[in-house]
Amino acid sequence: MEEISEIIHVPMEDEQNVFGQFDAHIKKLERQLGVSIVDRDGQVRISGGRAQVDRAKAVIRELTEFSMRGNIIEEQNVDYAIAMSMEENDDVLLEIDKDCICHTVSGKPVKPKTLGQKQYVDAIRDNMIVFGLGPAGTGKTYLAMAMAITAFKNQEVERIILTRPAIEAGEKLGFLPGDLQSKVDPYLRPLYDALHQIMGAETFLKNMEKGLIEVAPLAYMRGRTLDNAYIILDEAQNTTPAQMKMFLTRIGFGSKVIVTGDASQKDLAPGVSSGLDVAIKVLHNIEGITFCKMTSKDVVRHPLVQKIVKAYEDYENNPRNRSGNHGPDKENGRMRRGKGTGYGKKQ
Repeated sequence: MEEISEIIHVPMEDEQNVFGQFDAHIKKLERQLGVSIVDRDGQVRISGGRAQVDRAKAVIRELTEFSMRGNIIEEQNVDYAIAMSMEENDDVLLEIDKDCICHTVSGKPVKPKTLGQKQYVDAIRDNMIVFGLGPAGTGKTYLAMAMAITAFKNQEVERIILTRPAIEAGEKLGFLPGDLQSKVDPYLRPLYDALHQIMGAETFLKNMEKGLIEVAPLAYMRGRTLDNAYIILDEAQNTTPAQMKMFLTRIGFGSKVIVTGDASQKDLAPGVSSGLDVAIKVLHNIEGITFCKMTSKDVVRHPLVQKIVKAYEDYENNPRNRSGNHGPDKENGRMRRGKGTGYGKKQ
């Protein structure tokens, strides 16, 4: 294969951001695209095969423009830009970057970071009920909270209601101390964390005292009609079909509902159907209800989380791993008997 070299310009003020600490971003580009990249005072020389050089050039140009817009380039941005270039889908980062939902209390903009997240945010804007489905780290709850807080600040709704089923994640927590609110708070902690980060603790507490923001377990929703509210049901995979039906029939006029869940992380008792699974089957043809499915490509936590999610997806999608019999002492669904040991027989 014939090698070529091309030079592109990266402004000095953006060079450190594009190259990353200890040139980590550029080393990743070299490794994944099979090119050699050398910088000489803002003149970046890319060497390699024609296709690889073109791809690397497109990614560096995209990252440079991303940096010039005032963004801090993170490892996830580099990974996503490379992945999109492999699919010949250039400038996706720049297109997504135009959509700023709101700013956190520290001034950091909240934006979708992947195509899946962008489609999710657009679906929330355009539909009354949206189901955000996908693995951990895809921003389902955080983006939903950002959209709710933005709508509340713009006076599009009168209040925000956040709820999730109070169910242990595989551990029995026993009798927790304190009053009723203290007992349910640990289950709702992730929702409080997002509210504090986007809205600020003081503003959140002030609105909570006025009853304009409510964070409550799902059981508190029964018998209510929720008008002019932004309602978010988190961890919906842990609802029963009856709970999901109860929740969805609370919706009143002027309300918007977001249901988030990850079907691969159920904490329900064995044999209990998930309300999320049933809702997907029952509601998929109803106009005004949209299902947004995100994948491991949309994970925006540490890059290792993306690899973990992908590994679990591959494992669970392999038919050989679905029998549920993976124990070392089981074979064909029956216990093995030791030969000549008398195991399982009378001596």
